[in-house]
Amino acid sequence: MSTWIIYSIGFAAQILFSSRLIIQWITSEKQKKVTTPTLFWTLSLFASFLLFVYGYLRDDFAIMLGQGLTYFIYIRNLQLQKQWEKFPKVMRWFLLLVPVFISIFYFNNNTIDVERLFKNEAIPFWLLALGIVSQVVFTLRFVFQWLYSEKQKESSLPLGFWLLSLIGSILILTYAIIRKDPVLFIGQLFGAVIYSRNLMLLKKSHVKNT
Repeated sequence: MSTWIIYSIGFAAQILFSSRLIIQWITSEKQKKVTTPTLFWTLSLFASFLLFVYGYLRDDFAIMLGQGLTYFIYIRNLQLQKQWEKFPKVMRWFLLLVPVFISIFYFNNNTIDVERLFKNEAIPFWLLALGIVSQVVFTLRFVFQWLYSEKQKESSLPLGFWLLSLIGSILILTYAIIRKDPVLFIGQLFGAVIYSRNLMLLKKSHVKNT
C-alpha cells in the first residue's frame, strides 16, 4: 500500500483524537471543571479503530497493542453513557469484529507478517520495548478510568487519568522522535498540552473546594 495512504489513515486518527480533546477541553473550560462529553468517547472509538489499522499497516506492534487494550474500554464508556445502543447494529458489529479479525489473521494465519512485526529492522528490540512500555502506561489511564467509572456507575475522567495521560504521552513522544513517526509525534505533542491544562483545572477546582 502507498505510504501516503498509510500516513493519511494515521493522521485521520490523530485528527479525531485531537478533536475529542478539543471538545473535552472547551466543555471543561466552559463549566470550569473537567468533564466528559459523550462525543469524547465516540471520537475515541473511531480514532482508535483507524490507529489500530495504521499500526497494522506500519508493522508497529506497540501501536496495535495500545489501541487494542483501550478499544473496548471506549465501547464500555459509551455503554455507560447509554450511547452504544444508538449506533446502527451493522456498525456495532463492524466495530466489534474487524479488530478481532485482524488480530486473529495477523497472529495465526500470517506468519510472514508476524516475522516482520517482531523482527523489523526499522524497529530494534530496545525501541520496540520502549514503545510497548509507553503504550502500556498510556493504556493504564483508561484501565484506571474504567474501574473508577464502574465504581461510580458513571463515565468520568478522574485525576489519575490525566496524570497517567501526561506521563504516557511524554514516553510516546520519545518513542515517536526515535522512530521518526510524524503521526505519533504530532498527536502526542498536542495531547500533552491538553493533559497539562486539565491537570491545572483539576488543581484549581481542588483549591476552590478546600
